[in-house]
Amino acid sequence: MNIMEYLCREAHRITTSSLSDLKDPEYWFRTKSRRRMQFIDMLGLTSYMDGKRSPPEAHVTGVTEREGYRIEKLYFQSLPGLYVTGNLYIPDHIKGPKPTVLYLCGHSFDQKFHYQVHGHKFAQLGFVTLMIETIQKGEIRGHHHGTYHYGWFNWYSLGYTPAGVEVWNAIRALDLLETIPEVDPKRIGVTGISGGGAMSWFTAAVDERIKVVAPVCGTATIESHVCKGTLSGHCDCMFWINNYLWDLTDVGALIAPRPLLIASAVRDWIFDIESVRYIYDKLKRLYEVMGKPDNICLIETPGGHSYHKTSRCMVFKWFLKRLRGIDVPLEEISSLDEKDVALEPSERLRVFDEGPPLDERVTTVQEWFIKPAGPPKIDSAEELKEYKHMLIEKLQEKVFYAFPKEPCDLAMKIELIQESTSQRGEIWLGYRISFTPEEGWRLRMQILKPGNVKGPVPILVFLAKSARNLWFGDELIQGLNPRWARAFVEVRGVGETSWSPDLQWFIRRAAMLVGRTIASMRVYDTLRALEVLKSLSWVRKDRIALMGSGEMACIALYVALLKGDISSVVLHRPPPTHNIPSNPDGTGEAIEMLNILRYTDLPYVAGLLWPTELVFLGPRPRSYSWAEELYTKLGPPGLVRHIKSITQWPAD
Repeated sequence: MNIMEYLCREAHRITTSSLSDLKDPEYWFRTKSRRRMQFIDMLGLTSYMDGKRSPPEAHVTGVTEREGYRIEKLYFQSLPGLYVTGNLYIPDHIKGPKPTVLYLCGHSFDQKFHYQVHGHKFAQLGFVTLMIETIQKGEIRGHHHGTYHYGWFNWYSLGYTPAGVEVWNAIRALDLLETIPEVDPKRIGVTGISGGGAMSWFTAAVDERIKVVAPVCGTATIESHVCKGTLSGHCDCMFWINNYLWDLTDVGALIAPRPLLIASAVRDWIFDIESVRYIYDKLKRLYEVMGKPDNICLIETPGGHSYHKTSRCMVFKWFLKRLRGIDVPLEEISSLDEKDVALEPSERLRVFDEGPPLDERVTTVQEWFIKPAGPPKIDSAEELKEYKHMLIEKLQEKVFYAFPKEPCDLAMKIELIQESTSQRGEIWLGYRISFTPEEGWRLRMQILKPGNVKGPVPILVFLAKSARNLWFGDELIQGLNPRWARAFVEVRGVGETSWSPDLQWFIRRAAMLVGRTIASMRVYDTLRALEVLKSLSWVRKDRIALMGSGEMACIALYVALLKGDISSVVLHRPPPTHNIPSNPDGTGEAIEMLNILRYTDLPYVAGLLWPTELVFLGPRPRSYSWAEELYTKLGPPGLVRHIKSITQWPAD
């Protein structure tokens, strides 16, 4: 199996298993809170959704009067410095609170200008309408394209997605709408196209104050994104951090049974219509189970990724019926849609005439929206044991959830046995072993065992950096104590399972969608490789050391943490932290792990390995001083060594 086949297989599993068991209605209501909290967590919003919050204060910077309604230019701060700009369309002569539409913009520049026709039309139909801009293409330009353009794969380690910020801004917009006298808070709907369509899905799933939903051109399965490659056309805001292995149908299940209109184009190049139909069919069955089959509808329009007269009119009709309680004939709505609207010039819709506020934090939101975990406070071996147990449980749920629940048969096979004698008369036995860490994968390791040592022997497991390691070894371990065996293990992406560098960008993004990263897959491979080694009768089980260089040092640290019985960990050029960017084309050290920085970081993991012997081969990043300080505090039997060559390691 190659990596693309694997990612497609896992994407297919996620999509087909989602809502595959449609339980009774009581199940969906009973589990809704738990499922919603999972989705909130995958958006990175858990800490923001806890507790009560005050509504944001709206600042109106100008008003434009139109026939039958007015447009207020306003902004609010969803968090200090996180400015949200928008236009509020309010019909004239309102008697009492009116139904309201929250319009979420898609990926177009000058968004309030580009999408204003929808505000005009909704206002003409009697809806208060708040149109808010995104952090990427609004008046204050932030970033949606972290992994897409800049190689910021550390976003995955942070558990950060710009979708979380956009949903949070939409939630705060709802908080604001509830304070506006003209708004009926019990009759609020949400809609938008493309990115705005996706945010309509997400926001409605998170916040039940939204009573009606109409995403346009913002619907697709995980399988279509990965297997049909539509992922390549999407920025990072389109996805949640998928550690719980969800598909969009799981998101839709949080909306059900509220009215949901799905509008999509049949030739949309980034939202495959077959996957849209698949999602609709699954959700339709759920709505039937919940006794509300008429609350979901799919509208297909001709052409590509855009609005169509049919989709516009059906959205208007859907909101009129579900929020205003009037069933207007489609012909009448079509007549309104066809009427030209005099557009306001861009400058008259602009909120900040003098430019963005000096205290804005929109452009840097990716740096502070998710707060990385700091080092734990540990003062004793008992505290370390308790903390490590808690952390491992958390990582198994939030980082390594995709590990197979039932490991497959290793199917270990010794493919070749060799023997050689060194110039110093040392006899070496060589074993080439293959094994299956996960269904469909076949990996290999090369083992060199000292033949003139009796009884079980200690072994150093070296995580191979290239296919050459299986034949030539690695110069880093030249001079290792000859009484030690050494195993060179290939993990996914190395040797026979390697892939072209030009696939790396897609693989790293697709892996997140199936709840994995390259690093997490390699952690699993190494854990299974250790099972193989422990099955060999001649391996000394209490003297298994693990060594990694560069990105493989990251793997070694987490394997040692999860395994717990590694005698020594040798680190060469360990990355200083997970929170560092990679290259825009996806090349570079692939050390990201989903959500990991919310709970720990590489230097902290190193410290938590106490009393495992910790060996730094060559210079180590300053960030690892915390680990050394913890080892010093806890004392023996924990030990930290610094060596310049493996020959200096007294591996006795």
